[in-house]
Amino acid sequence: MNGSLAANEALLTALAGGLDKSPSCEIAVCVPACYLPQVQALKLTHSGLAAVEVGGQDVSAHASGAYTGELSADMLKDLGCRYVIVGHSERRQYHAETDALVADKARSALAAGITPIVCVGETLDEREAGRTEEVVKRQLAAVIHANGHCISEVVVAYEPVWAIGTGKTASPEEAQAVHAVLRAQLKAATDQSARIKILYGGSMNAANAATLLAQPDIDGGLIGGASLKPQDFLKIIAAAQV
Repeated sequence: MNGSLAANEALLTALAGGLDKSPSCEIAVCVPACYLPQVQALKLTHSGLAAVEVGGQDVSAHASGAYTGELSADMLKDLGCRYVIVGHSERRQYHAETDALVADKARSALAAGITPIVCVGETLDEREAGRTEEVVKRQLAAVIHANGHCISEVVVAYEPVWAIGTGKTASPEEAQAVHAVLRAQLKAATDQSARIKILYGGSMNAANAATLLAQPDIDGGLIGGASLKPQDFLKIIAAAQV
């Protein structure tokens, strides 16, 4: 939960000044819903942001109804979102979101024409118990089961919970091993699996981005704290274009 009108403008203005007009990788910023109109307005006034897509940080599983405080996928669509994050570890931890609810949120986003970025990942206890593969496969299986052939339209993000915001990160080899498991699971689920991007989201930063992105099954990053530092974010984007 970060951002303010002033901070957002400073960050996006700095990004606009440092981005290529036609970057060779996809770039998106997923912002708190209250700031989506501001970001869309800044895109109109800064040509350097033309290639930057916009996304939300969460979405309701419900299309409409008496769910005060919720944001439907259609609402996010109205605000120009192409992406939305679902199942982030903080939502799972602090809001008790289950695998089934995350799968329903992904389905809601897909129905509105928004690409869900589906987060999966294990806690430190689960990792130390040797349950990493079991946990991430269970989380992804729920989304595959609920969305059927539409699974080829999602983005998957592996975010080891123990590495988020801690400064710790999986080694490139450790991250690649989990990404390979997820890739195999997706291949078994759809013949369109080559379309599905798998991002790494465990404290990717300017220093480690290049080595992580060099792994064969890591297609990009779900950037947390480093995305709030424009020069660091620009370095990560540059690493993704090599």
